[in-house]
Amino acid sequence: MKLGFIGTGNMGNPMAANLIKGGHELVVHDLRRESATNLLEMGATWADSPKDTVPGSAIVFTSLPVPRDVEAVALGENGVLEGATPETIYVDLSTNSPTMIRSIHQTCAQKGVAVLDAPVSGGVYGAAAGTLAVMVGGDEGTFNKVKPALDSIGTHVVYCGPIGNGAVCKICNNLLSMGIGVLMSEALTMGVKAGVDLAVLADVIANSSGGNRRLTEKFPRFLFQGNFDPGFATALAAKDVRLATDLGREYGIPMELSNLVDQRHVEAMLRGWGPEDSDAVARIQEEKSGVQLRLPGG
Repeated sequence: MKLGFIGTGNMGNPMAANLIKGGHELVVHDLRRESATNLLEMGATWADSPKDTVPGSAIVFTSLPVPRDVEAVALGENGVLEGATPETIYVDLSTNSPTMIRSIHQTCAQKGVAVLDAPVSGGVYGAAAGTLAVMVGGDEGTFNKVKPALDSIGTHVVYCGPIGNGAVCKICNNLLSMGIGVLMSEALTMGVKAGVDLAVLADVIANSSGGNRRLTEKFPRFLFQGNFDPGFATALAAKDVRLATDLGREYGIPMELSNLVDQRHVEAMLRGWGPEDSDAVARIQEEKSGVQLRLPGG
């Protein structure tokens, strides 16, 4: 199947690579051509604009940092919609605003173009391994057409309901993940300062009711090693938490604890940690408590 793919950054590049490995023919575009060098070496074709990824492509994917980028690429000058026909299916893999993707869907529908929101979870490691969770919103018949391609990038591809529902699921997931990260940093610094070895404390919690993947997978790879090279950048985490608090306000949902998580991420951004991994947010708690959460070798 011929596919268009726009956005070959930290997440988009490995997803595009797995689509090629899955036997698909790719036409790719990014603001930085060099970010697609490996894909071109794998046989992908370069497009000079988002619009140029569309001709002949059954599906056009985007994987972009923020909602305004998605809107510009989908609907802007030389964007996807300009080149699309009723045969085109547009799938956004980004973590987007449900309101934004629903608006894009309405605009594209006027031209007969189908839209799915299909945000992914699993980080750059999951993207490289092809083991992402993919949560999809939109027409179910369109989902069934696209699922074989999505199976190349994820091992858990879920239909979530109407357009925007994938984005809602992803925002709920990321809010929980970031909130757990903040709360875990408080619990761990407390336990260590009270005299428990970090390795022992982490093992006990991991095998008890407080166990979670942030503790068993992410902290050992990043925070506990003092490694803040971005797997999932703090800037993107902050954006996702803000999407969640905005969505709560839109629907009149109290978000008291989420607003505290938002404030902690804003503080991390003000410290210039946006490009670093989202585990960097825990350093604020380390500083305030006087406890550093590192395991041997970190």
